[in-house]
Amino acid sequence: MSNDLSRRKFLEKVGLGAATGAGVWLLKDVAQAGPPTSSLPTRTLGRTGAKVSILAFGCGSRFLMYEDEEKAQAALNHAIDLGITYLDTAYAYGDGKSETRVGKTMATRRKDVWLATKIPDRSYDGFKRRLEGSLKRLQTDHVDLVHMHSLGHADDLVKIEAPDGCLKAATEAREQKMARFIGMTSHSDGTVMAQAIERHDLDCVQMALNASRNGRFEELALPAANKKNLGVIAMKITGQEFLLGQGAGKADINALLRYSMSLQVATAVVGMPHLEMLEHNVEIARSFAPFSEQEMERLRKDVGPAREGLEHNLTGHLDGPTAMPEIFWA
Repeated sequence: MSNDLSRRKFLEKVGLGAATGAGVWLLKDVAQAGPPTSSLPTRTLGRTGAKVSILAFGCGSRFLMYEDEEKAQAALNHAIDLGITYLDTAYAYGDGKSETRVGKTMATRRKDVWLATKIPDRSYDGFKRRLEGSLKRLQTDHVDLVHMHSLGHADDLVKIEAPDGCLKAATEAREQKMARFIGMTSHSDGTVMAQAIERHDLDCVQMALNASRNGRFEELALPAANKKNLGVIAMKITGQEFLLGQGAGKADINALLRYSMSLQVATAVVGMPHLEMLEHNVEIARSFAPFSEQEMERLRKDVGPAREGLEHNLTGHLDGPTAMPEIFWA
């Protein structure tokens, strides 16, 4: 598809919608109309006080789909030039490959972004060692945010909370300035995520927040996070493309991204393995106006049939490549 055609399709489909209902609160924190081409609307990342772009660049499997290193670096720099200030990476993305890639850019652009990484280890020693390696790969002496990666069900939270668990290590990393803030991510169980939020001194949380409402994160964990003024990062916007397409349980990227951005979140992480996707999503963010509650409920009903399948699809999920990124345009 040519760039001209993709841009025309975007302008035809994006639509602004009504800035009413559940989305009204967003307007106080979103930059108003007419931003320069180098900026995007921003919101406050909860208690951190930081302002971050409402669109975040996902550095997971979709970033690793840029097989050529120069093209990967060009894409990441282009994202920052377009105004994206939140970068989301993790050790698990290619066993450090993503962090190494991001580190090459951080060598010259560290001050331009909010840098977040995620550590999978559940033990105290494992978490600290892994974070030390992440800092070396990222070519920085600290990250802005380190997450305990991919909280599962109740038994996993027990491991995290153990006396020799990673929660203790993360808290110490914050005290030692290895990370300015700490958080936790999950796409599995909103009930357990809400418990973790209520029990512990977290600064941010990243969770699956999409129109299917998989895992009950929107109903349970999001209110718990907002009550404590945590910085909330939305992920799984398209459910690893599971929600993209036509027919029952499907929607297009414009609607799905606007839905997640219309929630009480600071930013939405999206993997964008083509420059056309990056530029398309930046346009959605730049022109963003929140859905009304009626529009949100309509999309929930449209996408609802996919909820059970998506929850099954994400069980034991490890972020991996997609064979059909073109479905983005469906």
